[in-house]
Amino acid sequence: MTTTTAAAVVESAGAGFTFSDVELADPRPDEVLVRIVAAGVCHTDLGVAGGHLPFPLPGVLGHEGAGVVEATGSAVTRVRPGDQVLLSFTSCGTCANCRDGHPAYCATWLPLNLIGGTRADGSATLSRDGENLGGHFFGQSSFARHALVDERSLVKVPADAPLDLLAPLGCGVQTGVGAVWNVLAPRPGDAIVVTGAGAVGLSAVMAARLTPATRIIAVDRVPERLALARELGATHTVDTTGTDLAEAVADITGGEGANGVVETTGNTGVLAAAVGTLAARGTAVIVGAPAFGTTVPIDVNFMIPGRRVVGLTLGDSETQSLIPVLVDLVASGRLPVDRLVKHYKFEEIGQAVADVVSGATIKPVLRF
Repeated sequence: MTTTTAAAVVESAGAGFTFSDVELADPRPDEVLVRIVAAGVCHTDLGVAGGHLPFPLPGVLGHEGAGVVEATGSAVTRVRPGDQVLLSFTSCGTCANCRDGHPAYCATWLPLNLIGGTRADGSATLSRDGENLGGHFFGQSSFARHALVDERSLVKVPADAPLDLLAPLGCGVQTGVGAVWNVLAPRPGDAIVVTGAGAVGLSAVMAARLTPATRIIAVDRVPERLALARELGATHTVDTTGTDLAEAVADITGGEGANGVVETTGNTGVLAAAVGTLAARGTAVIVGAPAFGTTVPIDVNFMIPGRRVVGLTLGDSETQSLIPVLVDLVASGRLPVDRLVKHYKFEEIGQAVADVVSGATIKPVLRF
């Protein structure tokens, strides 16, 4: 028996979000019906809504969902009705990278999460008036009061967990944290540069504070965000409005450069400048994604002394391992995600989008 629910639908590229009743398919053996309680709004949602990625529209986006299990497929073992869950990306579970503990690099990641709009077999999870809609976004499509979710997309959390605070853990927070913990793995005394003090960048700052890195350098052009970065753990801030990034990092590090960089802005000029701050054997992690086909020139001889530039998806996280740890850190106050979040009613999604675009809000979270 299909479930009818209210969803925020993107009818066409650039059209924004409009509310409509949609039908969810019955859960398959490996799927779960979740009543959505909260969902974060991410720049990836806005990029797809704007037509910058080939996701099929009309469609339903949303990939930082959190809610309560209402029904499970016959093969589901992780959760049962009544459980609270956080939703994240999905993966096949059987390819080499999934088996190796790197599901964010699943062989089928792009079609399953970002551009396919359907299950792996091409079947739709969402429809309206008998016509299929783009869905299955990150295995969830959580900009709706109910979502049909892949079991591999969800993580069970305690019954008293504050879902409207934890929702961003599924994408933005784990991306910033994973960049630091899973890729850079700072050693004692390291200098870490984070370019962009948005939700992902500030999550990286908070994560770096929980490592033996002793210099955590936040970079942005908005003074208020740099001030917040200091409160969240940055030891230094650089406002590039009037300061050269390379000179600032050289001054802070005594000329040695940065051991690690987390680039979150998606701006190619910022990326090039950030790579230029690396110390020998330093690593720059590319998190922010510009348009497909974008390139950045690299000085080959500069790279030869062991410098590395690596890309990153979803923090290279194994969600069943990382997200429960993040939940515990939020609960203990050691990962103050509440400093990033502003809440909106589901019906205020248009205002939430406008506020994240303008920079007025760092991480909007919709309450259902």
